[in-house]
Amino acid sequence: MSDTLPSGHLPTSKKEMDYLGWEQADVIFFSGDAYIDHPAFGTAVIARVLENRGLKVAIVPQPNWQDDLRDFKKLGTPKLFFAVNAGVMDSMVNRYTANKRTRSNDAYTPDGRANARPDRAVTVYSQILKTLYPDIPVVIGGIEASLRRLTHYDFWDDALKPSVLIDSGADYLVYGQGEKTIIALADNLMEGNRDAIQTLPQIAFAVPRETANQFAANSIFLHSYEQCLKDKDKFGENFKIIETESNAYAAKRLLENCGDATIVVNPPEPVMDTEEIDEVYDLPYTRLPHPRYSGKTVPAYEMIKHSINIHRGCFGGCSFCTISAHQGKFIASRSEKSILDEVEKVVNMPDFKGHISDLGGPAANMYRMGGKNKRACIACKRASCLFPKICANLNVNHAPLLDLYSTVRKHPKVKMVSIGSGIRYDMFLNNNGFIDETGKRYFETVMKRHVSGRLKVAPEHTSGEVLRSVRKPPFELFVKLKSEFDKLNRQCGYKKQLIPYFISGLPHCKENDMKQLAVLMSRMGYKLEQVQSFTPTPMTLASTIFYTGKDPYSGETVYVAKSNYERKKQQTYFFS
Repeated sequence: MSDTLPSGHLPTSKKEMDYLGWEQADVIFFSGDAYIDHPAFGTAVIARVLENRGLKVAIVPQPNWQDDLRDFKKLGTPKLFFAVNAGVMDSMVNRYTANKRTRSNDAYTPDGRANARPDRAVTVYSQILKTLYPDIPVVIGGIEASLRRLTHYDFWDDALKPSVLIDSGADYLVYGQGEKTIIALADNLMEGNRDAIQTLPQIAFAVPRETANQFAANSIFLHSYEQCLKDKDKFGENFKIIETESNAYAAKRLLENCGDATIVVNPPEPVMDTEEIDEVYDLPYTRLPHPRYSGKTVPAYEMIKHSINIHRGCFGGCSFCTISAHQGKFIASRSEKSILDEVEKVVNMPDFKGHISDLGGPAANMYRMGGKNKRACIACKRASCLFPKICANLNVNHAPLLDLYSTVRKHPKVKMVSIGSGIRYDMFLNNNGFIDETGKRYFETVMKRHVSGRLKVAPEHTSGEVLRSVRKPPFELFVKLKSEFDKLNRQCGYKKQLIPYFISGLPHCKENDMKQLAVLMSRMGYKLEQVQSFTPTPMTLASTIFYTGKDPYSGETVYVAKSNYERKKQQTYFFS
């Protein structure tokens, strides 16, 4: 019997549980990803948080759902609950291209092998567990469950679907990055207090419809699933409420009827303070794949193993992006000490050669930013703090981030720090030039010290109408960025490249818009390579417009390229 496995990982087999002297785990995870004990992987984070609470946590990565289900039986039953997620990515996005073709590889699977997880993995895993162990609670979470917590549009079936709680049969859904909620849930299950779980923030569950009025206080009743099926406008109205409450500082509870059940979605936890987020990242991650993958490579791990996440959340509010729906628009930043402690762990990894591949977050340059006046944030209902223009209450001072970069660069074992996260250039630049001195210094510092050869940014499109639809700044701002980029290249004798990223098939985008994009890029000397076709994912404004054909905020009818022919035709202009 030992306190830990030799590798430092959590157990994934009965043999490893026996080595630890465990007769039974408290919590057993089932995940669509390989098990990587790194803070960039949600399974590892939530598992370590629960372990830190004193619980025995085991993980079954990528269980086989097509055989005799032995993977679902091999660790027995947990004392408290099964935890289920599809992995870091939505399983449908992971398995299919924007043209609905099956992908030939999976970056989160050993050696990139495809077909290691099912479609809609959360639903498949949960249904199996509820069939085998009907009396054991199943708690679902992660990106796939979060974005399906209420009625949602499913691009792959081209249909509205009810809350994933209905199809999966799961008992609870913890949405977002729910470390505090999962601890409280575990505590209540240990105490046998299931009723209290229904009062927890950041949790969703289904109750019999006739009992839903007990949750009516401080709640909003959405249109039912059945009403949304009959009337697309009602689905659009639901989206407005869901997005508004997702971005609110103090949100209301949401209730939605579906058949004989009512889905209850409690408001999210308050944004983590620095001490709370530090606790999560300071846990004893090995930062390594489990030894079961010895001799194999997990491509996604190779990309992020020497990266460091410095904050959570994004106040950009892009209409096609799921980050704010999952992480929220308010920023939670780690302390410099916590980040530097992780730098120390990274530089002492055996394969570290001096290059930190990323020091960032959902957006690279939102570290320690937020509203200057908290009262204004509490009253605010904007989905984006940057569109249509930067909020006057938003602090966009880049000085703390510059200080952090400088400190990390001074580490004797660090030769290069890349900024691999997306940079929001509209936070330091406008058409008149740099917004303030810290923004100018940020741009120059990134160019001189943190870009080896190519700086990738995401204007998304060139059409003003399309950009307004997706809540991004006018293309003229990218032209201004390129001007500043070229000027610095000349001044410093660099030959660095500015690489734009574009998306076809967005709402409002017509074939002529793509033609104009191709012509403009050719004139600017670009041969496009960072491109993709829009994939409508649940719980975004762009996906709502894609399904309904209307902007739910304005009621305006919007052109959307929906057929495979239209979508593929638009994409061809990237390569013309």
